[in-house]
Amino acid sequence: MTPYLQATGVEVSFGGLKALNDCSFTIQQGRITCLVGPNGAGKTTIFNVITGFLRPGTGSVSFKGQALDGWKPQAIVAAGIARTFQNLRLFIDLTAVDNVLASLPGQVGEEPVAAIFRPFHVGSAQRRRREEARAILDRVGLSARANDFVRNLSYGEQKLLIIARVLATGAELLLLDEPASGLSAGALEGVMTLLRRLQDDGKTLLVVEHNTRVVQKIADDVLFLHQGHLMAQGSPETIVNDPALAEIYFGGAL
Repeated sequence: MTPYLQATGVEVSFGGLKALNDCSFTIQQGRITCLVGPNGAGKTTIFNVITGFLRPGTGSVSFKGQALDGWKPQAIVAAGIARTFQNLRLFIDLTAVDNVLASLPGQVGEEPVAAIFRPFHVGSAQRRRREEARAILDRVGLSARANDFVRNLSYGEQKLLIIARVLATGAELLLLDEPASGLSAGALEGVMTLLRRLQDDGKTLLVVEHNTRVVQKIADDVLFLHQGHLMAQGSPETIVNDPALAEIYFGGAL
């Protein structure tokens, strides 16, 4: 059976620092996999490799049997993989709905001739796209804030908006970089519920997460990275209750 997502022997170095060292793992379709490990373990680096922002020195990543070596980020999104970043990267002077519109594929501006010679067709397409963006905002619980400027949204609402943006790409594999960090207890529960709902809708999620309570509540599988290498893979209970991993992660019990 062809692995859904597979990293094989991936190595990345920055000068004399090896950020990823023979990093290999597989991700199963339809599951939530949490990527954990201490700071500097290489979690964001492997995200950058998977999504085409970094080329590994050696090794490769494949998606549904197709090697992604040398692919540009736009092509990887079109193939079905989209990601968020630790820094939110939102357009704070645009509305929430306009932020989602910017992530929808097939922008009207990509066909300037149609805008000139078929203005009614283009106008109809723009209305459909705006309705689609509003539906995505409703999916993440932000329909009431659609016309609000992003700078006026709470931090928790901005976190939901970045998830809405990756949903707008239509990708089936979502790579979420710390979606729960910095959230209040109420907002945290909302994000965890949303991630499970996305899984029920058929999405596959790879999530970088430091909060072990979140990991235990949402993860089907856990990958433990240390010094750029996959040190362990298993269920949340197996990883969280391993004393050797706890010592590496926190210098004590998880």
